[in-house]
Amino acid sequence: MENRSVVAENKPSPGGSAADEFERESVPESRLKGLRSYIGMFAGEHAAGTEFAIGPLFVAHGVTAFDVLVGLLLGNFMAVLSWRFLCAPIAVRVRQTMYYQLERICGVRLVTVYNLANGLMFCFLAGAMIAVSATAVGIPFKMKMPGLNDWLPNSIGWIVVVLVVGLVISIVAARGYDAVARFANIASPWMVLVFLACGIAALPRLGIHSPADFWPVAKSVVWTGVPIEGQAQYSFWHVFCFAWFCNLAMHVGMADLSIFRYARKASYGFASAAGMYVGHYMAWISAALLFAVQLQADPSNTTVAPGPMAVGIAGWAGAACVIIAGWTTANPTIYRAGLAFQILFRNWSRFRVTLIAGAVATFGAMFPALVMKLLDFVALYGLILMPMGTVIFLDYWVLPKLRLTSFYAERTGVATNWAAAAAWILTLGFCLALLLLGGIEKFFLFIPGWFIAAALYIAGSMIIQKRAYRRIEP
Repeated sequence: MENRSVVAENKPSPGGSAADEFERESVPESRLKGLRSYIGMFAGEHAAGTEFAIGPLFVAHGVTAFDVLVGLLLGNFMAVLSWRFLCAPIAVRVRQTMYYQLERICGVRLVTVYNLANGLMFCFLAGAMIAVSATAVGIPFKMKMPGLNDWLPNSIGWIVVVLVVGLVISIVAARGYDAVARFANIASPWMVLVFLACGIAALPRLGIHSPADFWPVAKSVVWTGVPIEGQAQYSFWHVFCFAWFCNLAMHVGMADLSIFRYARKASYGFASAAGMYVGHYMAWISAALLFAVQLQADPSNTTVAPGPMAVGIAGWAGAACVIIAGWTTANPTIYRAGLAFQILFRNWSRFRVTLIAGAVATFGAMFPALVMKLLDFVALYGLILMPMGTVIFLDYWVLPKLRLTSFYAERTGVATNWAAAAAWILTLGFCLALLLLGGIEKFFLFIPGWFIAAALYIAGSMIIQKRAYRRIEP
């Protein structure tokens, strides 16, 4: 049985989309991007508005200073390795979007269902970023900010501001990858400096006037190990695992195949460190310091509203940082969602589909729970999308070594590859059982989930391909 390499499969499928974004064909050599493009995109995307929310949520959940500083250091390192060694190597060999690759592996019916779930998850994640920007835009209008326990919109002003912010972000995302990358490269250097400035400016307000003051104050004032009332207690392992797989859908889940397909080399995966250690380390710590200043001034003010927090420390430069930070993260996220929805609307332009994704994201942003429960949501969406990333990884690297056929749906013409369907659905079922019956928290389900998905896909492929052997051309 021949195992054909995807590298040779460069022809577009029937009904292929516009060539400017190569949704259904490999990216040509002439359109590859340099390392600078990826450093700028990662720094801009991950030093973002949501960092102003995630940093304070660690404080609210009572982590200690050691948990944050060491847990984030190691967890982010694991995330960088995941981008470099799981996602980027396949991306630069195949040079196709994750969605098109899944169609070739899983079949049109299964990938349609998956892309709907994938696109919706990306929309809701982008919605959280739109909401973060809205907290800054609404400051001049004296808009009432959502509270830590708010789920529904709390005012008409909030809805109007979210609509305006969402419209602008959606239009930028709909212009395509080049516009998204250009926006990130322009905004990220200034934005990163504002994050750093906010953290430094918060230090004296907390009583930190020298390096020797930092650790005692960090333990007793910022990350005290005591959660805010009504919030669950988190540990070092919560921080470590969250830092590793808060972007699980992008690296292990392979969504960033769509981004790295433009990379010249797989080593560009290390560019993710610009996002992890500037955004998911420095920015989370800076945001936590801002929240600590807010709690010190008024212990009853537990509202996680990035706009007012940044304004309190950095003035209107802080507000501008929150607005732009939300844009730079929401732009590529809505872009990814538009690619996911493309398979559902084959005859529609990518611009139009991306605008629809932006509209869904904007609707989700109206609900403050997307921000206030962001840690829980990120853990959930990564877990839902992860099994299909496992399928892509195994299909490319492992199935050929087992003398099994890669890209099974394309080779056989089936509409549903039941090996992939079983790997996705049964893995989520097993993880749900581990959560409800086994007592394993959602933050830790990814690790057993990956191996469950791998075992199911390999076993399912062996069974299905053995039965269909005579129908696969030698």
